[in-house]
Formats: sequence, C-alpha cells, structure tokens
Amino acid sequence: MTTADEQSTVDHLSESACWELLRTTSIGRLAVWVEDHPDIFPLNYAVDHGTVVFRSGAGTKISAALSDSPVALEADGYDAETAAAWSVVIRGNAEEISGGPDLMDTVDLPLFPWQAGDKGRFIRIVPTTTSGRRFPVADPNVWQTPLSGVKRASME
Repeated sequence: MTTADEQSTVDHLSESACWELLRTTSIGRLAVWVEDHPDIFPLNYAVDHGTVVFRSGAGTKISAALSDSPVALEADGYDAETAAAWSVVIRGNAEEISGGPDLMDTVDLPLFPWQAGDKGRFIRIVPTTTSGRRFPVADPNVWQTPLSGVKRASME
C-alpha cells in the first residue's frame, strides 16, 4: 500500500463525531508545557457541555495546566467489530472550577481517578480546536521483514 493509499483510508472526523467518541471513554493523556519542555500525564476525564473536566491534586500537572500555556488532551479507542482505531485531540486552555454552581455541578460528574489521594481540584479544558481521525488497523503481516521470526542469538 502506498502512502497515498494509506492516507485515503484515514477518515478525518467532524467535531461532533470527535465529541461522540470522547464520550465513549474516560481515559486520556494531558499534554502541558512544564518549564522548558512538554510533559504528558494520563488522566480520567468526563465530557461536560463541550468541555473536558478532570480532577487532580496539587502538583506539576495542575500548575502547568493552569499556566498561561495552552494544553492538549488526546484520547484513543479501537472498535473490534470494524478493526478501526480512532484518535481525538482537543487543544485549548485549562481553568480551575472553584465554588458556586459550577463546582456543585462538576462534583456529580463521573470522575474516578485511578490513583488514591487528594483529588479535590477540578479543572476544565475549554477547547479552541477539536480534531480527530479514524483509520483501519494495519494487518500485522504488513510489518513483516525477512528477519521477522528469525531466532536470535543470546545477548551474552
């Protein structure tokens, strides 16, 4: 398959399709700028009225997310019935949800962090762009080479 053929099988998703897929999972990766480098943190999230909300404790992730730098959240999935994978990225700005009706509404979101500890801070990512794509997963045989499956010598 040529590069042009591969690109023709990629389905660029509409914004509404991206949000529909984001609602099917609750696990993503948050990309932030920390001092002089990018960093990525896994997190649990919930979709809330065209935004993404997560909860966390104080630390590097929260400090970087609430800085002046934009953030990105990426989530992926796989549909075994169609053998297609998808990836959605939202880019935007993070803001803390503190006090009032917004916080009360957010507390009811299905946010269940995997790691124990204080997760009392709620952060909302307000997207400026949303993009996604769906594509068929390549047959593993595509990546076979003449050396695939060859017995290798010991590392001694």
